[in-house]
Amino acid sequence: QVQLVESGGGLVQAGGSLRLSCAASGRIFSINNMGWYRQAPGKQRELVATITRGGSTNYADSVKGRFTISRDNDKNTVYLQMNSLNPADTAVYYCYAHLFDTTSGTWRTYWGQGTQVTVSS
Repeated sequence: QVQLVESGGGLVQAGGSLRLSCAASGRIFSINNMGWYRQAPGKQRELVATITRGGSTNYADSVKGRFTISRDNDKNTVYLQMNSLNPADTAVYYCYAHLFDTTSGTWRTYWGQGTQVTVSS
């Protein structure tokens, strides 16, 4: 069974930084795209950043220049470095991975359990 386990969330003051990690484990043959979404209270889940296996990245306009996504393919792990945080960044952050699951023999998208990021003013 495939699992994505996130870590690194917490409470930080405006202007501060946090680094989120998300490690995929289980019967994985290969991972294609990985990334992060977030969901604030009362709002829809929105894309934050994505990264391909080759390292190409894409960011939401609201985080460009402040957040950096990266990954370690050997560790099946994706990271999100978040700098210059502001209260609007407060949300539950979810990682995802589009991967080939050897148990099912198919490409599927898996999600982490979510990690809370709270930015105080």
